[in-house]
Order: sequence, then structure tokens, then C-alpha cells
Amino acid sequence: MQKSSKALTAFALLVYLFILVPMLIITISAFNAETYITFPPIGLSLRWFANIFSVTMFIRTFKISMQIAVLSTTLALVVGIPAAYVLSRYRFKGRSILESYFLSPVLIPQIVFGFSLFNFLIIALDLPVFISLFLGHTVFILPYIVRVISSSLANFNYEIEEAAISLGASRAYTFFRVVLPNISSGVIAAFVLAFINSFNNVPISVFLTGPGVSTLPIQMMSYVEYFFDPTIAALSVVLMVLTVIIMFVIERTLGIAYFTRNAKSGGQ
Repeated sequence: MQKSSKALTAFALLVYLFILVPMLIITISAFNAETYITFPPIGLSLRWFANIFSVTMFIRTFKISMQIAVLSTTLALVVGIPAAYVLSRYRFKGRSILESYFLSPVLIPQIVFGFSLFNFLIIALDLPVFISLFLGHTVFILPYIVRVISSSLANFNYEIEEAAISLGASRAYTFFRVVLPNISSGVIAAFVLAFINSFNNVPISVFLTGPGVSTLPIQMMSYVEYFFDPTIAALSVVLMVLTVIIMFVIERTLGIAYFTRNAKSGGQ
């Protein structure tokens, strides 16, 4: 039993190293003084962090990525919250089919899904690139919204809702004043998860971007094709730091860890 525990600990350590070592290499490479990526760096410099703001395409595509992520996550919440509520609250014929429908974008390989969206939104419907990118990201992140909020609703006592209705409150009023405040942590967690997945997405975005409309991850890939300096490493470090700061602030202010523990206990 003790040998098994040591083997599991060693395996977990290897997994952490597999994840963290590349990030550590990128972080160190970002401070390289040379004009090309080397590890270990020959000298130390902050010039590549300053170079991020001199590349206008990074600034422009960052704004587009933020717009797409915010808009698509907001729309996904508007659709996903009622969908998760119905799937968690009621038992009806075809419920399992509806659940599979909402989860299907996650089950399909993203390359295949992106190509399908390209053929439907851009080729068949002839929609503008920005609208296609917005709708594509919304469909892609919707399962994350439904799954997280469904986990949060699994811990909600619907007797509270029934009590409010029995006292004369309408179902709409009860949903917004009783149900929604009780799952606010789940809504915030779903928003963060969906936002990060939308902002960092590459396989779907590569099919839905076009002239004048691109996202930051796609622009980073294009930059690497022509330049081999540590600018991309520096930009990656900035994005990692921003992600850590966002998660830390949310954790300290909204208690996402508490929600996660509740979601796990509810799932069990």
C-alpha cells in the first residue's frame, strides 16, 4: 500500500513537471537579451516586453479577442442559465437528448467543429467574419456554461423556490430573486471558464477569422511564422500573469474554491 502511494505521488509529480517546466522555460526565455529564442538565455533584458506594445497587430487583435470573449460569454450565459435550470429542475421526455445536444460541441474535435462552422456561417449563410466568430465562440463555450451551472443547481434546494411561489411570487420573480442569487458563484465560475476558453481558442478561430478580423492567439501564431524573437514568449508571460491575477481576485472576492467544493460534493 505504501509503495502504491509513493508511485502515485511520483506520477503526480511527473505530471506537474510536464505542465510547469515548459511554462518555466517560456518565462525565462522572455527575458533573453538576444534577438532569437535561446535557453538558457545568454543575457537578461526587458526589451521584448516593451516590444509587445510596439506591434500594433497585437494591440488590435487583443481588443478583438476581448470583445469576442465578452460578447460570446454573455450570450452563452443568457442561453445557458435557463437551459441548465430546465435540465436540472424538470424531468421530461427527450431530456437526455437535449443534454447531449448542449454538450456536443465539446465532444466533437475542435478542428472538425471549426470547419463545420466555417461552412455553415461563412459559406452558407454568408455572415460577416466578426459575427461568425462571435456566434462560433458562443456555440463552443455554451456547454461549459451549462455544465458548471448545472453543478451549482445540483446543490440548490428547490423547496425554497416552491416556498416563494406558494407565498404568491411569480416563477420569473422567484428565479431572479431566489434561484439566481443562490447560484451566483456558479455563474461567475461559468463566466470565467467560458471567457478563458473563448479568449485562448485557436482551432475554431483559425477557421472563422478573416481579413481585418483576427484574434490574439491567431496573430501570435502568424508572428511566429516570420519572427523568431522572444516577443511571443514575453506576451505569453503577460497573458499567464493576467490569468493568474484574475483567478486570484475572483478566488479572494467570490470564493470560487468554495463553489468548486460544493459542485464536487453535489456531483457525488
